[in-house]
Amino acid sequence: MEIIFLGTGTSQGVPMIACDCAVCRSTDARNHRTRTSLHVVMDGLHVQVDAAPEFRLQCLRENITAMDLFILTHGHADHIAGMDDLRRFCELLGDRAISVYTTDEGMRRVQAMYPYAIADRPVTKGYAAFKLIGMPEKLELPQGTIAATHLPHGALTTLGLVFTERSSGKKLAYYTDCKQVPPAAVALAQGADIVVLDGLRAQPHPSHLSISEAIAVAQKIGAPQTWLIHLTHSSDHAALAATLPPTIFPAYDGLRINL
Repeated sequence: MEIIFLGTGTSQGVPMIACDCAVCRSTDARNHRTRTSLHVVMDGLHVQVDAAPEFRLQCLRENITAMDLFILTHGHADHIAGMDDLRRFCELLGDRAISVYTTDEGMRRVQAMYPYAIADRPVTKGYAAFKLIGMPEKLELPQGTIAATHLPHGALTTLGLVFTERSSGKKLAYYTDCKQVPPAAVALAQGADIVVLDGLRAQPHPSHLSISEAIAVAQKIGAPQTWLIHLTHSSDHAALAATLPPTIFPAYDGLRINL
């Protein structure tokens, strides 16, 4: 399994518009964070999770050349705004719709934002086409499974995802944009080789885990490695890394992990 962190930043990105703080002015490339999205390759199957506003640039930067299915964790702008750029992957799939797995809320948002793309095939060559599918509790694929759980995120719930590769048995838990990780989600993630958690900032937030809250969740799950994402400009990468427990790390754009 290969895990590619396309983006690890919050909804405003880092550097943030009209900000001259030390992190926004930093020359450390790990402090330059586009909006959060992930690409997972599981036994050759390419799965994209969310499409940030910078999705096209993220794909070019990381040389993403294939996509077999797409999962939208929720319909907030920083996770859905790049979906029009899935049009190129529809072309690569033979001018057919890409399967989009999401929640009922996610479906409504996609239909509202991209009404021209809800079709079995692009309306004309070069356009996007989406086949909307409710994310099941467990998506069974020849390459492995993707299990889903619901995580509270303000007024809505997001999809937490657990990938298990069939050939290797390697397991990834990906829990972005959440205020809590309920006991069922903790249990689902146990045994994971890698856990990825929302860890917005040091200060509490009404709809995201703070860094200390994320650490507490990571310790409950007990994975060998936990990576924090959706980071704001309040966290300098090197300074944050120095304060975290030994198995917990701040992620950064372009990070690749091979399991």
